[in-house]
Amino acid sequence: MAQPFTLEIAVFSLQGALNAVLAGADRLELCENAQDGGTTPSYGFLKMAKQLISIPIFPIIRPRGGSFVYSDAEFNIMKEDIVVCKELGYSGVVIGILDKDGEIDIHRTQELVRLAGNMEVTFHRAFDRCAQPQKALEQLIDCGCKRILTSGQYPSVVQGMDLLKALIEQAKDRIIIMPGSGVNSSNIALLAKHTQAKEFHTAARQAVTHSAEYSPSSMNESLSYVGVNQAEIVAIKNLLTIFFA
Repeated sequence: MAQPFTLEIAVFSLQGALNAVLAGADRLELCENAQDGGTTPSYGFLKMAKQLISIPIFPIIRPRGGSFVYSDAEFNIMKEDIVVCKELGYSGVVIGILDKDGEIDIHRTQELVRLAGNMEVTFHRAFDRCAQPQKALEQLIDCGCKRILTSGQYPSVVQGMDLLKALIEQAKDRIIIMPGSGVNSSNIALLAKHTQAKEFHTAARQAVTHSAEYSPSSMNESLSYVGVNQAEIVAIKNLLTIFFA
């Protein structure tokens, strides 16, 4: 019997990706630069992750942090990165592109979806910057996107639960609405019950430091990177299993 839910983990390093898989992630969103909210991983990261990990991985296609309005040159970068992901055999990609008025950039989104071919396309939280989310949902269905990652247009999914519920009801299984941003073990049961979502997204972030490595005392700073909290992933997965039992 197929598992009735999917837990996607956003990861920002290869070790984080490997740890998320060990903790029970069903799918990964592969990113770099957590401080920018995630940008496209390097070619080496993409290649190694595909070689070492067997669960579905969706790299984010985002040439920089900041807004989701892109120049022609930046759009060309996105197209090239999608081609790379296709050549490496990825099963999906994550995109998001708007115009200056907070509308879906329909023509560019359609072009990226066509270029993705058989890869699934998730439209990321650029959706949370849309002026008219209900209209944007219909446009993304027409563009051929498979799912929308959204917090319900609030910083946290808990604040956005009512819109998430309304979007899921509007979607009527034509597109997947995947709550993300602030999802954790303390709110996952409430979120699942209130929204009736079946896919969920979290980074389960945890700072990783290597304090045993040498550093001059004059360098009064710690070096760390964004990893994953494996115990938190396990806890969320267990709570979802109970909820959907």
